[in-house]
Amino acid sequence: MNVPSNVGKSTLLAMCIFWIINFTKDVSMDLAGIAFLSAIPIFICVTLVIIITIYPIFWILKKDTISNYAIAKKYFPYYAIVMFGLCLMGVIASRADVYSISFFITVFITTAQSWVWFAKENKV
Repeated sequence: MNVPSNVGKSTLLAMCIFWIINFTKDVSMDLAGIAFLSAIPIFICVTLVIIITIYPIFWILKKDTISNYAIAKKYFPYYAIVMFGLCLMGVIASRADVYSISFFITVFITTAQSWVWFAKENKV
């Protein structure tokens, strides 16, 4: 399982989604520098989420006879429901602030896509 590749792709995806949403609210050149520097905390968050919540599912359940696709097909719906609920609670608790909404949308989309990348790794 290629975790570094998944983390790299997920970091780029998260940065794009997060800043595209934020640039729709406020376009300024001051944000361009912040967007570039945000790569470090986004990378740390993405790495922690993948290593703590997604990778253990594949690592624990991985057997020679079970493919990553079969694991994702069985457990991804439960993960998606839990992540959607947590993200919805975060949006409600933040009183629908644009930056928090963009954060939670980014989290949900990035984790869902990360599952897809893990599932497609060994599929022939």
